[in-house]
Amino acid sequence: MAGALEVLLADNHLLVVAKPAGLPSVPDSSGDESLLDRAKAWVKAHYQKPGAVFLGVVQRLDRPVSGALVFARTSKAAARLAEALREQRAHKLYWALAEGEPQAAEGELVQWLWKDEERNKVHVCGRGRDGAREARTRWRVLARAAGRTLYEFRPASGRPHQLRVAAATLGTPLCGDLKYGARTALADQSIALHARELAFEHPTSGERVHCVAELPALPDWELARRLTRP
Repeated sequence: MAGALEVLLADNHLLVVAKPAGLPSVPDSSGDESLLDRAKAWVKAHYQKPGAVFLGVVQRLDRPVSGALVFARTSKAAARLAEALREQRAHKLYWALAEGEPQAAEGELVQWLWKDEERNKVHVCGRGRDGAREARTRWRVLARAAGRTLYEFRPASGRPHQLRVAAATLGTPLCGDLKYGARTALADQSIALHARELAFEHPTSGERVHCVAELPALPDWELARRLTRP
C-alpha cells in the first residue's frame, strides 16, 4: 500500500508535493517505493482515473533530502517546466543545517564539479576535466548556534550533489552527510538539506506559483524552526 502524500498544490497540469527524506524521487535499484509511485497512486485515487497515470519527472531530490518537488501532469507542462528549470527561471531556495561555522556570512561559490558515477560522489575539479560542469551557488547564513550553522542556499545551476559539495567546501559539511565529511549521522539517516521554497510560472496560465514545504520534524531542525515562529 502506498504511503501518505503531502500535496502542496494540485491541478490539471501539475502536482507539487513535499518529499520526505529517505524516499527516492523515482524508482531505483533498491526496489523501494518512490515518491513518483506514491504521487501516481494519489492522482489515480484523487481524480478517480481508471487507466495508467502520467506524471512527468522534471526535477529530483537526493534520497536523503526533503522538500518541495514538482511533477508535471501533461507532456506540455513537463516540457515547459523542464525548460524553466533548465533556464533558471524557476526559483529554488534550500535551507541546510551544517556542522561548524563558515568564516563569512554570505557569498557565491563558483565551482567545476565532476561526478564519479561508480562511487556516486562529486568532486571539485579544474575547468578542463572531461565531464566537469560549472556550478554556481549563492549562500548566506541565517543563524548559528552550538557549533552549527543554518544556511540559505540559492543554486543558480542544478548539478548533482551541488549544495552538499558547496557546504563541504565552506568547511561546514551538512549534518548527517557522511559522504562529504560530516562527523555523525542523523537519527533517521537523512541529510539536513531541505528544499524549502519552489516558485515558477504556471506552465499554462503564466501565473506565479509559490510553494513552501514545512521543515522536517527531526529535533536537529529546531534552530530553523525558531526562525519560522511568529
